[in-house]
Amino acid sequence: MIGYAMCGSFCTVEKALNQMRELVKMGNEILPILSENLIKNDTRFGKGSEIVENVRLIAQNEPVTTIAGAEPLGPKIRLEALIIAPCTGNTLAKISSGITDTCVTMAYKAHRRSLRPTIIALASNDALSVGLCNIGSMLQKKNVFFVPMVQDSPTSKPNSLVCDYSQIPRALTYALSGRQILPMFLTE
Repeated sequence: MIGYAMCGSFCTVEKALNQMRELVKMGNEILPILSENLIKNDTRFGKGSEIVENVRLIAQNEPVTTIAGAEPLGPKIRLEALIIAPCTGNTLAKISSGITDTCVTMAYKAHRRSLRPTIIALASNDALSVGLCNIGSMLQKKNVFFVPMVQDSPTSKPNSLVCDYSQIPRALTYALSGRQILPMFLTE
């Protein structure tokens, strides 16, 4: 079973859902983990309740939505891998610093106990400024891998990075064999 944690990068949720569908088509069982912000907020990109329903339909599993629900993901529920897609800069900063105050950060902490891979699909407007130290910190950790990423709008958002969501299945394959896809930073 693959854990698929989703954070509140609302403008990239549809891309993340498309990759969840791809992983299911490839025969993977998905355990969805949905951040509190994602499910409780309605934005111009969709309603939280609609996202939850779409995830249920795609994964055919009830999503984990609480810290208590995520806590067993290391010792009792052993995932082959944990994908965080989208992973916001806020969540990246928290997991980099060991902060566990959401279901996604708890899922990461609990999963890390199993020494199995975590794949980060970053979507952050400040990744190349205040968030860069968190990318560096995560690169130093064992069994943490990034989906290749690109500056999504270098002129209007020079510090922004977003992963190439289409590479999530490939990143999972690489991570399961202990490797990072290179190059990690893409050009358009």
